[in-house]
Amino acid sequence: MGISIWSINKNYNKIDNIPYNTYGVVLGTSKYLHGGGINVYFKYRIDAASFLFFNGKIRYIIVSGDNRDITYNEPKMMKKELIKKGVPSRFIYEDLYGIDTLHSISRVYKLYNQMKFTIISQKFHNERAIFIGNCLGLDVIGFNAKSIPFHLKIQIREILARIKVFIYVVIWIIQ
Repeated sequence: MGISIWSINKNYNKIDNIPYNTYGVVLGTSKYLHGGGINVYFKYRIDAASFLFFNGKIRYIIVSGDNRDITYNEPKMMKKELIKKGVPSRFIYEDLYGIDTLHSISRVYKLYNQMKFTIISQKFHNERAIFIGNCLGLDVIGFNAKSIPFHLKIQIREILARIKVFIYVVIWIIQ
């Protein structure tokens, strides 16, 4: 259970149930897999963000992700795909320094002065992001993009990411 308990009643699967928020934040991931091909996590997050936008559940979309070098820019890739889906560019903002979930969530508050927003990712990722938002005193909810069966690599990565979040929280409390 752990982090999951923090997202009870804050993580939504259906458009009919999710309340409106001015901003939706798409958490970054690469568009392409290392071996080639489209990363379905990316595709499903873009689908979910455009679905929320066109159903009037968010007004603006912040695409937040890694921008490590000239050839790799998650926010730019996400914005480009959202525009292809018909979302006007004036409603999309790029956060180029969302290097991890903690930075993505805290930067929405710091850069856009938003204490209340919708996080868009897969359920396991939203659970962690909602936990972070709660620890930062934010009123965040999650919209679960379609997922795929959990692979061992993703499970291990998520366990390590949750440990990292707990360490950040402990350090933050101590300071």
